Amino acid sequence: MKKLILLVSILSISLAHSQAYVGVNDNKFQVGVNLQDNATGINLTYDYGLGDNISVGISSTYALGVNEDIDASFGDRFDLKGRFNANLGNVINVDENFDLYPGLNLSLKNFGGHLGARYFFTPGFGVYTELNAPLAKYKTEDLTPAEELHNQFTISFGASFSL
Repeated sequence: MKKLILLVSILSISLAHSQAYVGVNDNKFQVGVNLQDNATGINLTYDYGLGDNISVGISSTYALGVNEDIDASFGDRFDLKGRFNANLGNVINVDENFDLYPGLNLSLKNFGGHLGARYFFTPGFGVYTELNAPLAKYKTEDLTPAEELHNQFTISFGASFSL
């Protein structure tokens, strides 16, 4: 029983002192799975805090599980994005461990928007989910199925780390 009380005390203290987004110089790294039509993939994201509610970063996605009927080269499977986020966790004030961040991204394939949420269980570890949608495609007509891989609505989820 004493061990259980000690464990619960340690967990509650660590949860009480973790924060989802601190502000200037706050670095977040996320590793996750990307789900979309005709493929699944891996998603890596790095965000750097510029202000109390603003961060910039980069994101990369690589489509791993592409359907066999789609002939996708490395260039079709890979995408790199520059990101801008408005971190609203301390504005909406749901929980100090929760961050909601809408944003815009400029990628090799399109200009898009995203809406993400992350929750930190400890000061350095949490989970995230993110919805991405293209707002303007660079090539709008006659997209091949391979070109459509990164020009569609996607959902990502995974682990988030505070560096």
